[in-house]
Amino acid sequence: MKKHNGMRPHDLVILAKIAAKDNENWMMKDLAYELGISASEISESINRSVYAGLLASDKKRLMKQSLIEFLEHGFRYVFPEKPGALVRGMVTAYSANPLAKEIQSNESVVWPYSEGDTRGQAINPLHVNVPIACKRDKKLHEILSLIDTLRIGKVREKKIAIEELKKRI
Repeated sequence: MKKHNGMRPHDLVILAKIAAKDNENWMMKDLAYELGISASEISESINRSVYAGLLASDKKRLMKQSLIEFLEHGFRYVFPEKPGALVRGMVTAYSANPLAKEIQSNESVVWPYSEGDTRGQAINPLHVNVPIACKRDKKLHEILSLIDTLRIGKVREKKIAIEELKKRI
């Protein structure tokens, strides 16, 4: 196994995809295809997540409590983001479901995406292929939007996002 040099943003995308699959069996090649991330990068990411204690040693089961703890207390410091310019894209954070119903905002937050249908403030997705993967998988979109809320949201929004993540992970 390669030396562990810390988590990378797309590691959270992969963990979110595993959570979105719920109890469904999956293989690394399926994750690679569905996320548009190479199989070797999926493998290295899973090894990093096992090392960090976010996946069990069987490389299949999420360590749910540890993942929630990391997302709640460390994620925004490791992968910070600030909304930027107005662009066309796919809604995320509190602008997407499930939080869009609960949190009213004058400005939408989006991942820049040419096929998106919303104009809003841009934030960078955790991986370049996130909008494409989320277009195909509603559960993944919800989980990654909740995770993005932890990156850019205010205290109330983050609290609601954590409660919603606990239901989904």
